[in-house]
Amino acid sequence: MSFLGKLNSRWHSTGSMLCVGLDPDVSRLPGAMSGRVDAIADFCIAIVDATAPYVCAFKPQIAHFAAVGAESQLERVCDHVRASYPDVPLILDAKRGDIGDTAKLYAREAFERYGADAVTVNPYLGTDSLEPFFSWTGRGVIVLCRTSNTGSGTFQSELVDGRPLYEHVAERAAEEWSKMGEVGLVVGATYPDELARVRAIVGDMPLLVPGIGTQGGDAATVLNVGRSSDGFGLIVNSSRAVLYASSGDDFASAAAKAARTTLP
Repeated sequence: MSFLGKLNSRWHSTGSMLCVGLDPDVSRLPGAMSGRVDAIADFCIAIVDATAPYVCAFKPQIAHFAAVGAESQLERVCDHVRASYPDVPLILDAKRGDIGDTAKLYAREAFERYGADAVTVNPYLGTDSLEPFFSWTGRGVIVLCRTSNTGSGTFQSELVDGRPLYEHVAERAAEEWSKMGEVGLVVGATYPDELARVRAIVGDMPLLVPGIGTQGGDAATVLNVGRSSDGFGLIVNSSRAVLYASSGDDFASAAAKAARTTLP
């Protein structure tokens, strides 16, 4: 099943628009994981198993694994999601952006090595930098549009022909890139007015929305302004609030509770 097909099926079968971000921090792993050779993978798999009934997607962040040389553990986590929860979309958060053969290799990394259903990408090198990702039929390409960080407006809100740059990205996604492959956009929960504007531009295109909880985004507001016409359309990401709901041996059950209650 394609990324969009799997995502739509998951939304409607569970009613959930929550995405659990797998951003493991070695310094915050619970004591039960201390000393394990594959502690990162064991922790993430326990989180996946505990929260799977309550999510529409999982989103491992590649830097949290790569920075500590744990790419093989990321492969194990991805393998587990695909094998145990094949109906749950797996989004690799990599924010790749390059040209030519390098972009082809980044696409291969995401879709072949890690078996992701979708990957996040940076559009600012232009359409040709996205084409290698679109060439993987049925895989999702989720493009940065209006990100949740405080400095994002430095460029994303700059006016181009009288309109902010992020609107041009949204328009290009709706009018061009959606015809090339399965596309979505990243729009931060911290900017609800912009989220509403992007939704108006792109119609029912899926939006990956980081920034609730720790970053200050309000989940109820996101749902109110960001839903698509069928009442879904959002992949609302929560990472730290779920992963570290408890630092004790009950971390997995605490994560499950957090996942159940994150969205109103």
